[in-house]
Amino acid sequence: MKKEIRPLSQCPLKIQSTIRQCPTNLLPLVSQLRDLILRTAASNPDIGPLTETLKWGQLSYLTEQTKSGTTLRLGWDMENAAFVSLFVHCQTSLVGEWRDLYEDQLTLIGNRELRIATDTPLPTDAITHCITMALTYHSRKRK
Repeated sequence: MKKEIRPLSQCPLKIQSTIRQCPTNLLPLVSQLRDLILRTAASNPDIGPLTETLKWGQLSYLTEQTKSGTTLRLGWDMENAAFVSLFVHCQTSLVGEWRDLYEDQLTLIGNRELRIATDTPLPTDAITHCITMALTYHSRKRK
């Protein structure tokens, strides 16, 4: 069963406004990552519907209904518009797991950030897997 993905025009105004305030050069990457998060969740029945909201001024994706995963945040630096980042809670083991799997493909910062530069091709398969791991983090730990 395929879940419907709500277009940006049907999202809450605060989400639309945040995306519209994004630096112009980052907008394609932000849109691509947002779409990847939503499509990844929609294609995985273990994740369930996502709540899209703002946390710390960043687009945030929560698995409130199923509680399957940790919050995934999508953010950018307004001053240094050269990259977009996916953030997870710093007390998860996710960035360490991603580093073990994709250190040669991804830029991982500390214990909470996956940084994606605007001037390189998007490693879609690796990022999709990281998104899945984040949105199923709690359900995987329970098993």
